Amino acid sequence: MGFHEIRFPANLSFGSVGGPERRTDVVTLANGFEERNTPWAHSRRRYDAGVGMRSLDDVETLIGFFETRRGQLYGFRWKDWSDFKSGLASADVNYRDQVIGVGDGQRTEFTLKKTYRSGEHTYERPIVKAVLGTIRAGVEDEELLEGVDYDVDPNSGTILFAQAPDLNRQVTAGFEFDVPVRFDTDRIQTSVASFQAGDVPNVPVVEVRV
Repeated sequence: MGFHEIRFPANLSFGSVGGPERRTDVVTLANGFEERNTPWAHSRRRYDAGVGMRSLDDVETLIGFFETRRGQLYGFRWKDWSDFKSGLASADVNYRDQVIGVGDGQRTEFTLKKTYRSGEHTYERPIVKAVLGTIRAGVEDEELLEGVDYDVDPNSGTILFAQAPDLNRQVTAGFEFDVPVRFDTDRIQTSVASFQAGDVPNVPVVEVRV
């Protein structure tokens, strides 16, 4: 699948509408009970990039970005302003934000993930598009140095440690991340007159698996 490692202009995604969606199959039985199942292990996010358009210059930037992605052909990075950090949105990234694995004395490669919690239930979301320069990692209560103790591939969400973490020691990480998406349309329609009157184009964007 074609993917360009470039982020949709963050100032244009700010204010956009969107979020996660799930696919759930619901069957109502004759006795009124339900059976529910899902073929998706992970949610998929959708956004409307048009909401962030505030001027004709913004529209021109959007069209340029759309054209160079060839419409739906190439994916790109998207900053979800409601969920782009490993920890709280109001807090700075900390290497203790997420537990991404436990050492066994041999394993050196770990993938980034973000765990969501509600009560006793959790959901682990794979993070594949981390933001370069924001990734911090550690083992137990010791923060390690990037480029010395570990290397990062931000385009796959992988951390490679120079030395395997010891047995039963927690591997932690903090980071900012983008969502891999593509345009969900091959057409953008806008009008100078309608835009000046407060109308904005509808530009659907959908998450892709990479």
